Amino acid sequence: MVRIPEDRLRRLELKIVGRLDGLLGGEHLGLLPGAGTEFAESRVYQPGEDDVRHMDWSVTARTATPHVRDLIADHELEAWALVDLTPSMDFGTTEMPKRDLAVAALAAVGFTATRLGDRVGAYLMSSGGLRRRPARPGRAGIYALLREVQSTKIERGPITLAEALASLDRGQRRRGLRVVISDFLDQSDWSQPLRRMSARHQTLAVEIIDPRELELPPGGLIEMTDPETGTVQEIMLSPRVADAYNRAAAAQREQTAQTLKRLGVPHLVLRTDRDWVADIARFALRRRRIGSRT
Repeated sequence: MVRIPEDRLRRLELKIVGRLDGLLGGEHLGLLPGAGTEFAESRVYQPGEDDVRHMDWSVTARTATPHVRDLIADHELEAWALVDLTPSMDFGTTEMPKRDLAVAALAAVGFTATRLGDRVGAYLMSSGGLRRRPARPGRAGIYALLREVQSTKIERGPITLAEALASLDRGQRRRGLRVVISDFLDQSDWSQPLRRMSARHQTLAVEIIDPRELELPPGGLIEMTDPETGTVQEIMLSPRVADAYNRAAAAQREQTAQTLKRLGVPHLVLRTDRDWVADIARFALRRRRIGSRT
């Protein structure tokens, strides 16, 4: 299993905090859990993750499925990220592959949220389906989450982006921040579950792009593999074929942008060949200017 060294995580944190401090955080009345802690809604018990002392026996008896009730503070907020770890996210033609950029995006959300006292959790799309990692406060929780995202084995899995979004929406009902980190190459109809989630929560879509996905140079006979399906096909990459691919790729990205715009979901594009910290900072400043005018 790949383990991100402690000093690398610290450098990543310093890079984010130093350049993004105050740009991505929201404002709320309280920062830390206090005496006003109360029970939240029931959810399905996660073995090894949940405390059995928080079992909701009435719901468990009624459904015949173990349920627990979350304890949350009056002013405590939670941020939940859905991280796409399907095969297309393991692609990269620059020094920073798409998975590493997804880790950086998650770190930017996590470090800024925990510095405000919020808890951060994640749903990970992987070969085994959808894995839920409970919301935890502080740097230790973020470090553990980043290490898991970096080390998760990427294989074709049984779950689509639409199904993962629906699971996140059903599983986490308390209002808060929802961040979807994906390349949005999934062919399922993810717009409907995203619409439902964004109607209740503050939602951000982070699109991860590698430049080779947008433009192909003519290069003779090449072998191309669809990372999502595993299909392999030989293609004579003539200028005409490359141009057709480039136009189709641009159309797909434009469709994603238009769908997110129609849903009213803020759209942050991060490229593996660009300064991702600067792109996040520009995005955050632009959103603040928009907010100040409304």
